[in-house]
Amino acid sequence: MKKKIISYIEDTNRAKRTLIPQIKKIEVAINKISVCCSNGNKILLCGNGGSAADAQHLAAEMIVRLRPKINRKAYPAMSLAMDSSTLTACGNDYSFDDLFSRSLEAFGKQGDILIVISTSGNSKNILNVLKRAKQKKIYSIGFFGNKGGKAKKLCNLPLIVQSTSTARIQEAQIFLGHFILENVENNLISKK
Repeated sequence: MKKKIISYIEDTNRAKRTLIPQIKKIEVAINKISVCCSNGNKILLCGNGGSAADAQHLAAEMIVRLRPKINRKAYPAMSLAMDSSTLTACGNDYSFDDLFSRSLEAFGKQGDILIVISTSGNSKNILNVLKRAKQKKIYSIGFFGNKGGKAKKLCNLPLIVQSTSTARIQEAQIFLGHFILENVENNLISKK
């Protein structure tokens, strides 16, 4: 069991280390999101399955707070996979492939930032929302796995966890989201 635990820890650390060559891109993400929030715009997040949960988790961190000893104003962030009524109505009346792009159409505007989270970068609803973001001139940041899939070419700023393990990718993506948003929070607090 000890060897399994060590191997698991080493695997997750290996996935996170693939982000090191992307430090400049991570800094760009922090700056773009900081400007977005400073200007009173919102962060829109989306993903499927575990990535949908991560999108909701990160939105909650911006609305509530990231760290227990830092009380600050709420920043506008929302998951585009927001409720079962919208999910099922869009899936039934249009297509599950249109779920995020339909919600982005309703809530997104120029100046907002779209963060898409996908382990494969190939989900049709992720590809469609990225295309819609381009049409609406909404800047997009992607947290992708493996090699980024088709989505990396549609995204303004792809951040890629180079791993083929869904679990390791998701662990690195939530780490990345926390790191970026903590630094956004630091930027916004220091501007007061």
